[in-house]
Order: sequence, then structure tokens, then C-alpha cells
Amino acid sequence: MGSLSGDLSGARWFKSSHSSGSQECVEVAHLARSEVGVRDSKNPIGPALVFGPTAWDDFTSAVRQGQFESN
Repeated sequence: MGSLSGDLSGARWFKSSHSSGSQECVEVAHLARSEVGVRDSKNPIGPALVFGPTAWDDFTSAVRQGQFESN
């Protein structure tokens, strides 16, 4: 699980190229120490989560395997 972020004001945030452009997107930033930040694109000054490399790899692997798909 990620932790709430500290100061991420210098982070370079981006949306996935698979984003449809709707308002229901997350943004991601590559951070120091191979960490990854994730935030709600509708609230860029709100809280973000920061994941270590292992947790991020586990999460993206689960997404690719469809583990979060709803029926």
C-alpha cells in the first residue's frame, strides 16, 4: 500500500496514453528512489499516494492480469 505524500510540488505528473481524456483519470509521477506518485487528476493540489518500486510493480502486474476488473 502507498503512503500519503510529502512535498511533491516539483514532480512531473502525466496521464496514461490510454486515458480517454475524461475527468476520471489518475496522474502518475516518477520520483526519487524509484518511487511512483499517484494522484487524482481532478484534484492536483490534493493528496497523492507514493509507492515504492516493489509495491508499484505488484500493482501494475495485477492491473495487467485483470485483477481489478468488475463483472
